Amino acid sequence: MTQPASAYFIEDRRDPNETHTLAILVQNEPGVLARVIGLFSGRGYNIESLTVSETESQKHLSRITIVTTGTPMVIEQIKHQLDRMIPVYRVVDMTLSGRAIERELAMVKVRGTGEHRVEALRMADAFRARVIDASTESFVFEITGNSGKVDQFIELMRPLGLVEVSRTGVAAIGRGPEGM
Repeated sequence: MTQPASAYFIEDRRDPNETHTLAILVQNEPGVLARVIGLFSGRGYNIESLTVSETESQKHLSRITIVTTGTPMVIEQIKHQLDRMIPVYRVVDMTLSGRAIERELAMVKVRGTGEHRVEALRMADAFRARVIDASTESFVFEITGNSGKVDQFIELMRPLGLVEVSRTGVAAIGRGPEGM
């Protein structure tokens, strides 16, 4: 008996998309962020997280940290296109360096009384989240850590009365004495 042709192929169900954190050093001038974001939106690339701040005021430089998802080929294409932009000085794929530290800050508002209130405080303590505002009916917690830790904390707060979340986006820096 002959097997169907499809029986000879092993289906690859892996997601070909990878998540990468890109650190981009740019001239701090009006319109630069819009141009960088335009590159992503114009080509249909998604931005999972975006953080921007001036890092060297004397040199008028800003650092843009973008977390994006795509196939390895798409990620390479994004990096090459960013590198060719005029106000961009340097693009570093923090994911590939393997030596990056990534952190995110979130403020999480939880409403609750009684046992839910006590449980929210217990969870916050376990995650090393700080209470930055409290009333008789709610808390606002501040949590810092990698995105997975922040996601996990938020999910645990949902059944306890999660009201609102505000996140900063990912900030990343390489380990060791070298700069970007």
